[in-house]
Amino acid sequence: MIDWIKDNIQGDKIIWFIAISLSVIGLLSVYSATSLLALQSKAGNTEFYLVKHFVLITFSFVAMWFSHRIDYKYYSKISLIGLCISVPLLIFTYKFGENINEASRWIKVPIINLAFQPSDLAKLSLIIYLSSFLAKKQYDLDNIKTLFIPFLWIGLICLCIALTNLSTALILGATSILLMFISRVKISHLSLLILFILFSGGIALLTGQRGYTALSRVEDFINKKNIPYQLEQAYIAVSTGGLFGKGPGNSNQKNFLPQSYSDFIYAIIVEEYGFLMGISILILYLILLYRGMKIFIDSERPFGGLLSAGLSFALVIQAITNICVVVGLLPVTGVTLPLISMGGTSQLFTGITLGIILSVSRQNNLETSYV
Repeated sequence: MIDWIKDNIQGDKIIWFIAISLSVIGLLSVYSATSLLALQSKAGNTEFYLVKHFVLITFSFVAMWFSHRIDYKYYSKISLIGLCISVPLLIFTYKFGENINEASRWIKVPIINLAFQPSDLAKLSLIIYLSSFLAKKQYDLDNIKTLFIPFLWIGLICLCIALTNLSTALILGATSILLMFISRVKISHLSLLILFILFSGGIALLTGQRGYTALSRVEDFINKKNIPYQLEQAYIAVSTGGLFGKGPGNSNQKNFLPQSYSDFIYAIIVEEYGFLMGISILILYLILLYRGMKIFIDSERPFGGLLSAGLSFALVIQAITNICVVVGLLPVTGVTLPLISMGGTSQLFTGITLGIILSVSRQNNLETSYV
């Protein structure tokens, strides 16, 4: 058994541990948060969403395992294809996607009857493409003409995502800027990229589905007068959790908090498991970022290093954004907590993302062992 694990579970062992730990926390929390929903909508079958989430976690780990066994250099070859597929999919979703909470972010996949979120594919494809491009052009990044095509892709993808999900587009834009910064792109060039992203966001605010909602949430956050209902319930959950929480399954606010199993699951975790668990989860995400950056530093190949850094940035920025929303440090957004929140394609693509980071780590270890 130990020999099988050594042969098949490779890459950074700490990242494997973090992924398993957060997934177990997510499984327990989703089971608690969905108990009333399952009782009301699934004829009293309170285990329905537990089983569903367990299956999704299993699929995500299978995807993670397969992704980490593939040489990360192959992902560079298909990233542009992923981008070219993502743009029409995002536009189609904007026009004809399944509308939930006044946003069309999902496409219903026939036969299997599952919702697919094209923005997950677009995010992953863009980060891989940028990492590959910056690695290949690392000695020509002082020329603004060199950066025209990647700037165009960043603006286009962020615009298409922002039409239905402004917060995800901003997180992707921030990740792209950080990736270019550590690639030593000039600050003056990055300033142009920031303006380009803000311009794309402005177009999305005027023409997209969530412009008015986004502006009203920012206004409420600044004025602190009209606290949204879901945020008020999240505050109650967090403030009543104490140091050690009320105990597993003993949350009161899960019966009142909308999206308690997805966008606001962190509030339920703090209420049931306490402040210490909340801090522990934050630390796990920060360790994940540290390990991703360590792989970046240890990588002798620019593409592998940038790929690990970019994907780590994307996951951890999303996680910190979700946590900051729950505790009132940012306006309400629609981003989930990676590895913990219940979701379909988000779980799957998180697994693939971690698998690619582990693939870089695995290749680094192989190259080191040959020296």
